[in-house]
Amino acid sequence: MDLFTFLKPKNELEGSQEETAMPFVPDSLWVKCNSCNTMLLASDLKENQGVCSKCNYHFRMTARERIEMIADKNSFEEINGEMESRDFLKFPQYKEKLMNAKIKSKEKESVVTGICSIGGNKTVLCVMSPDFMMGSMGTVTGEKITRAFEYATENLLPVVVFTVSGGARMQEGILSLMQMAKTSGAVKKHSDAGLLYITVLTDPTTGGVTASFAMEGDIILSEPNALVAFAGPRVVEQTTHTKLPKGFQRAEFVLDKGFIDAVVERKDMKKTLSMLLSLHTNVKEEN
Repeated sequence: MDLFTFLKPKNELEGSQEETAMPFVPDSLWVKCNSCNTMLLASDLKENQGVCSKCNYHFRMTARERIEMIADKNSFEEINGEMESRDFLKFPQYKEKLMNAKIKSKEKESVVTGICSIGGNKTVLCVMSPDFMMGSMGTVTGEKITRAFEYATENLLPVVVFTVSGGARMQEGILSLMQMAKTSGAVKKHSDAGLLYITVLTDPTTGGVTASFAMEGDIILSEPNALVAFAGPRVVEQTTHTKLPKGFQRAEFVLDKGFIDAVVERKDMKKTLSMLLSLHTNVKEEN
């Protein structure tokens, strides 16, 4: 068979490979949209604030990315940033999960709290992180949010909270569930002082967070197509053996049922918050 094999000269073979080689493009330069499967340049996606230019899908954001987007430049001052969860119940593998969550999110807890200005309006801002155990609400999460409301009440400031959560953190048992009542109590005192509280629901906002401070705002906004629920649609469908409507528990569905006030796109969020905060400040000054 060797008699019938034609071998190209080595230099000719190398030349043909160079001519047909495709340029190398690192995977990190591209992001696949979870909704429409379009491949997006990472730089374009970042410039568009994490929103798909083809289908308007809103990607999840880290807490720091959202703070940078919402707070006026260099105005954010973090409070209680040193607080972090401990494995006080000795729950199996919880210590390792906490360590992994800290590495992945680069945060000590599932919420970042602080003081900033939004459109020139001094505000207490709380932003939950999807990268820290999907924003699950542990004891430190509840404590940080409670302290943020107490600070706002003492200093007569409005509060803006961006929620994202899979619910209460089961590794902390009943102490995690207690945060629902504790945060709600702090919200009530803030409300009794005549102060404004705005919540912004992002995908997903579920479980104990939905059943407490997420749905207690004076004004409740949401990003497009965010899942807003106590129990998710799959659990509801399996429990009730009922076929659910299209878009069940998505922001637009919840808006139609009257549980939220407006669905606001990310590009308009800071402008909307600035307007609402300014209106409230003007009303208080007139009084």
